[in-house]
Amino acid sequence: MIRLDNIHFRYDDYTADFDFEIAKGEFVAVIGPSGSGKSTLLSLIAGFDAPQSGRILLDGKDMTRAPPSARPVTMVFQDHNTFAHLDLWTNVALGISPSLKLTATEKQDVDEALARTGLAALARRKPGEVSGGERQRVAIARALLRDEPILLLDEPFAALGPALRREMLDLVKELQAEKTYTVMLVSHNPEDALYAATRTAFLDNGRILAFEPTRQLLQRRDLPELESYIG
Repeated sequence: MIRLDNIHFRYDDYTADFDFEIAKGEFVAVIGPSGSGKSTLLSLIAGFDAPQSGRILLDGKDMTRAPPSARPVTMVFQDHNTFAHLDLWTNVALGISPSLKLTATEKQDVDEALARTGLAALARRKPGEVSGGERQRVAIARALLRDEPILLLDEPFAALGPALRREMLDLVKELQAEKTYTVMLVSHNPEDALYAATRTAFLDNGRILAFEPTRQLLQRRDLPELESYIG
């Protein structure tokens, strides 16, 4: 489903090199110190950054030069990007049409996405009237509306406490199992990887130093960079 074939990326004096494959329906975590290339990796897959060489294949198709809008990808960021003056229903509906000119079917889709993410009763509240976890559910509801097979999560739950993070991970896991999404989760928290991901990639200095079953990777003591990161 996701194949990075000898990708080389350079920006100023920063370089990154990636070569790996993720199967359809996998839930993969990406961990590593700040500046290691985690967000860069997701941006390359989503099309926000372009490599100098190599190929990016998504669902068997070469998407290396395709714009973000043409890729079968939804990306959710730490900043949930809600508009404070709009209610949650409208914030979610923007995921379908910035003009908010929706058909009856599209309006029903918004209602269903809100219900699936536990926001139906809060649909007419403004973002400032709900919790941080509920605001982040808006981004997940938008992802449901896009319904692309690849879901990229760039530390979307970093600002949440442990209980809310676990709740959001449970929601993503449910949706991933239901829709067979291929999920990549960037997290600064190894516990998130252990809880949610079948495999985890450890990045350092723009390189994947290990990519293994999560528990196996986190138990390694032969990789100094990983041991220094985990502590």
